[in-house]
Amino acid sequence: MKVHKEELKKIWELNPVWDVLTDEQKLFIDSQVEVVSYKKNEIIHHEGDIPTHMLMLVSGKIRIYKEGIGQRQQIIRVLKPYDIFGYRATIAGDVYNSCASAFEPSIVYKVNRDAFLNIIQHNNEFCFHMMVTMAKDLAISEIQTVNLTQKHIRGRLAESLLSLKANYGYDEDQTTISMYMSREDLANMSNMTTSNAIRTLSQFAQEGIISIDGRKIKILNEQELVHISKIG
Repeated sequence: MKVHKEELKKIWELNPVWDVLTDEQKLFIDSQVEVVSYKKNEIIHHEGDIPTHMLMLVSGKIRIYKEGIGQRQQIIRVLKPYDIFGYRATIAGDVYNSCASAFEPSIVYKVNRDAFLNIIQHNNEFCFHMMVTMAKDLAISEIQTVNLTQKHIRGRLAESLLSLKANYGYDEDQTTISMYMSREDLANMSNMTTSNAIRTLSQFAQEGIISIDGRKIKILNEQELVHISKIG
C-alpha cells in the first residue's frame, strides 16, 4: 500500500548518506522516490527477485533472512529506521540473495534503481559513502558468520540479545530491549531451535542475567551477557 511521501521527511533528512547530493540531485531523487507501507510479516522481496529499487526503512522493523531446509528461516540482519538495504544486488545487477519482510507495520522508501545508479556514477562523495556502508555491512556479516558457526548456544543467544539492544536500544525503563521478538524469530536469529532458545532464555533468567515478560526481555546484567558472548 502506498502512502503520501509529502507526510514524511525527505530522504536526505533521514540518512546522511543522501545529504551529500547537490540541490539538483536531491530534486531528481525526490522525484524518483515512492513510499510503500507493509503490514506485519508482509514480504518486501523474495530471494531470487530482480531488484527494481534501492530501499530504505523509514519506520518499523524489518528482518533480512535466508530460507533453509524445511522453510526454516535464518535471520541475517534486523533493520532499524533509516537503514538502507537491497543496494548490493541493485549495484551488482544481481538478484536478491536473501528475503526481506516486516517484523511490524513498516514504511519503506523505494528509490528507482536507474536513478540510484545514476547518482552513484555522477557523485563521487555519494559513491564513497555507499562503499563505506557496504564495507561496514560486510564486516558485520563476517562477525556474524563466526558467531553462528563457532559459538555454543549460550554464546549465540547472548550475542543476539546484545545485537538487538545495540540496534534498537532500551525502552524508557533503560532495561527492556525495544524489540519484542517471538521465540521463533530469536531462535532463527541465533541459529538454533525454538526449544533451545526457550530453554536458554529460561537459564539466563534463572541466573539473573535477564528477566522475561512475554516477548519483553529486560537485560539485568549486561556485563555477564557480554562475557557469555565473548567466551562463546
